[in-house]
Amino acid sequence: MVAPSGEQFEISGHGYRAVVTESGAALRVLEHDGRALVLGFAEDRMASSGRGQQLAPWPNRVRDGKYAFQGRDLQLPLSEPAHGNASHGLVRWAAWSVEERTAHSVSLVYRSMAQPGYPWTLDLHVLYDLSADGLTVTSTATNLAAGPAPYAQGAHPYLTTGTGPVDDWELTLPAETRLVVDDQLIPVSHEDVRGTDLDFQVARRIGTSTLDTAFTGLGRDGEGRAEVLLRDVRSGDGVALWMDERHRWVQLFTGDGLPELARESLAVEPMTAPPDAFNSGTDLVVLAPAGSPGDEHSGSWGVRAP
Repeated sequence: MVAPSGEQFEISGHGYRAVVTESGAALRVLEHDGRALVLGFAEDRMASSGRGQQLAPWPNRVRDGKYAFQGRDLQLPLSEPAHGNASHGLVRWAAWSVEERTAHSVSLVYRSMAQPGYPWTLDLHVLYDLSADGLTVTSTATNLAAGPAPYAQGAHPYLTTGTGPVDDWELTLPAETRLVVDDQLIPVSHEDVRGTDLDFQVARRIGTSTLDTAFTGLGRDGEGRAEVLLRDVRSGDGVALWMDERHRWVQLFTGDGLPELARESLAVEPMTAPPDAFNSGTDLVVLAPAGSPGDEHSGSWGVRAP
């Protein structure tokens, strides 16, 4: 019998333990000294609601699955039928292969072949590495096609302080701007969050705030990293997710409306581009033709126990 998420790849080091799955190269488990840092899923279950999955060659949504690129009109499968969108890329359920594995790291690869709606072939590579600084995840895409290819990437970890619900967690989010979306969850405008109920630049309780929101205008440290911090005000336990400069967007989701996940964790999704970037072009990467300078894109993010 094969587990629904396929082969399991466990790594550990410096008090951290992670399990990555063959299906979707998903982060199923991340713990520090036995305390969960992500809300994962059981080995005998498949991932639900994007838990821990890699999102490529686009994160979030493409309106109606339609977009145009260099004079070609393209139609993606509608993987989010409730809203009529193409959602979270093409590799969430693919079987990834191990490239290299050590006690504290594992790298997986997948070749995404040209297909209707995305007629380019990409080599995708993701490296999970544990150190004293926690988990670092580095995702790389290489264009194998003869022409340029549109590309963006993200990931979908649900963070936890070890106990829920999120209402009693303090959130620190160094973001000045959020996207306003329509009923299809597609952006229609930007809004300054400073001084509003979505301003978490100074740590405060999430309370009753409902989040399914993309943020940008991220404050960064001297190394160019933006960090989202959660802390349980009752226990003092926390978890932090950082993103490098390639990740200019982050989606936060409290899980309202998901029966098994509602407000039990906070999805913190690093993204290189916003929703519907295939249509807006905002922060969209155009990978150069195979063998040319610019045919590869790489970005990193990570999770640690603060």
